[in-house]
Amino acid sequence: MDVALKTPVRSGPRTLNRTLKAYISLTKPRVVELLLVVTAPTMLLAERGIPSLWLILATLVGGSLSAGSAGAFNCYLDRDIDRLMKRTKNRPLVTGELSDREALIFAWALGAASILWLGLLTNWLAASLSFGAILLYVVFYTIILKRRTPQNIVWGGVAGCMPVLIGWAAVTGELSWPPVILFMIIFLWTPPHYWPLSMKYRADYQAAGVPMLSVVRGRAQVGLQVILYAWATVACSLLLIPIGDMGLLYSFTALVTGGWFIYETHRLYSLAIRHEHVSPMRVFHGSIAYLTLLFVAVGVDPLLPF
Repeated sequence: MDVALKTPVRSGPRTLNRTLKAYISLTKPRVVELLLVVTAPTMLLAERGIPSLWLILATLVGGSLSAGSAGAFNCYLDRDIDRLMKRTKNRPLVTGELSDREALIFAWALGAASILWLGLLTNWLAASLSFGAILLYVVFYTIILKRRTPQNIVWGGVAGCMPVLIGWAAVTGELSWPPVILFMIIFLWTPPHYWPLSMKYRADYQAAGVPMLSVVRGRAQVGLQVILYAWATVACSLLLIPIGDMGLLYSFTALVTGGWFIYETHRLYSLAIRHEHVSPMRVFHGSIAYLTLLFVAVGVDPLLPF
């Protein structure tokens, strides 16, 4: 959908505090937090212990810069539809806290800094993967897929899987099968995480002309897809047990939290097909809890003797 890009008018005087908050908002800090949650445990698994704390810090900072750059580019490119959606109406380019030019310079600066930081302080494989993650999110997802296909979040979610590869590469200097399994866990987890959110904000996406699955399909169809991807996610998480030589803690956590995650998705679908009131945000928040607990187990399990 083509939307005229009018320059928004900022309300009130511009202060340093407001400006800093606006720049932080551009990076989508909640997304950055979630990406860090999967990076650190992956590094512990790669080391089979605790890596250098400096290496962990350097990787997390570099990853934050990379994710922040992708988020800022996304805010710049989506500023037209953000003005049409209630969920995004307070983003800094919508409110006028920052100009388009400021956001674009900020995005480029963070991206360049992330690549140089990771290359110089970890290794150039991690830096290259960081560069790839930015390209995937900005070009593949935001520019190519998001406004064209209901499968946008499936393939566009590849960018969100990259932090585990970056973390593994930072420790080992190479990639192997365990980080590929971790990559696939996040890839399969992304649709049942994001589609419930799109169910709640279906009207927003419809108004903006974004063909999310919840816009082009009914609630029951979305619920069924969420179930299928949740089962695939849990099955993939169990593959890590033999491939990553995981112990009892991870095995128990994967089974218990996976069973709970699947139950919640079935509950959503059951309510949807009966045309009852559904709470998609319960699955959305539950999916975050599931992934967090699973990756905590990924990080702690190698530290235990069993």
